Amino acid sequence: MKAVVYHGPEDIRVEEVPKPTAEPGEMVIKVISASICGTDMRIYHGQHRMYPEGTRRIPGHEVVGTISELGADVQGYTIGQVVFVAPNMGCGHCDQCVKGNNNLCKNYDAIGVTIDGGFAEYLRVPENAIRQGNIIPISEDVDPAVAALLEPFACVLRGQNAVNILPGDVVLVIGAGPIGIMHVKLAKARGAGLVIVSEPLDFRANQAKNAGADVTINPIEQNLQSEIEQLTVGKGADVIITAAPVHSAQESALQLAAIGGRINFFGGLPKDRPTIQFDSNAVHYKELVITGTTACSTADCWQASRLVTQGVVDLSDLVSKRFTIDQALEAFEAAQNRESLKIVIEP
Repeated sequence: MKAVVYHGPEDIRVEEVPKPTAEPGEMVIKVISASICGTDMRIYHGQHRMYPEGTRRIPGHEVVGTISELGADVQGYTIGQVVFVAPNMGCGHCDQCVKGNNNLCKNYDAIGVTIDGGFAEYLRVPENAIRQGNIIPISEDVDPAVAALLEPFACVLRGQNAVNILPGDVVLVIGAGPIGIMHVKLAKARGAGLVIVSEPLDFRANQAKNAGADVTINPIEQNLQSEIEQLTVGKGADVIITAAPVHSAQESALQLAAIGGRINFFGGLPKDRPTIQFDSNAVHYKELVITGTTACSTADCWQASRLVTQGVVDLSDLVSKRFTIDQALEAFEAAQNRESLKIVIEP
């Protein structure tokens, strides 16, 4: 079969590799759609700790396909069934796994990260994933390219669950990349009264407006704090989500938040510069709640799938371009273009 194989920083190759087979307890998926995300771009640039020097692996963890082979003892699924594969697998018995946070397991595995992933014609799903409920059936009425976005959307869902957006809340999303756009859509679906997006790039600000943002602010040309105060009559934002890995975004959130505001540091900072100037008094006197979330659990993926398949949130306009597996290099180039939202490989 054809697969995109990582050989080193900025060295991915479309190669012929052996087609996987299903051992007892496993299944094989014929990949329909696999989307490229920020993690895949870090892998591509050689910046992911699970891809040390010398690694040869197939990336891709946002995957939808049809079941093509079932190993012995696998029950509850049928050949040809369309499924999404939640990528994260925990050990199953540590404190975090028991609590349902398999994404926080210290001994996790992840499709496309620690084992071969979905940028290939076929994907082997290990027994651990099937046993933990990582296989999520998808209606054939849902575009597989849209269903492949369930993993990043589940991450967005986890972030918003941490700050409990209430009907009528003023929500500020900092950053209007694909994740920021998903935050806008979900905040509107949750009944936010006013969704504001801070984004310096005009084309991304326009994408945010098209996604449902009520107001966009250019933080370079406008004073973000003054604009927020004017829009909220001096109150500030009830919820702030920093959907960009920017130090100033996290620092300014403390000042932009309303009394009793909830903040989610969604975008992680570069590992070589992870610290910010933190106004502890702002947290203390305004009784702010600061949260951080990373990745998504399998439970988050199931919740995300219900929101998408039932039409509560429409992600279809996030799919910018589609490429065949032979066009994988072009797909990764397109994913680096900041005007694109989500790039999908369709083997």
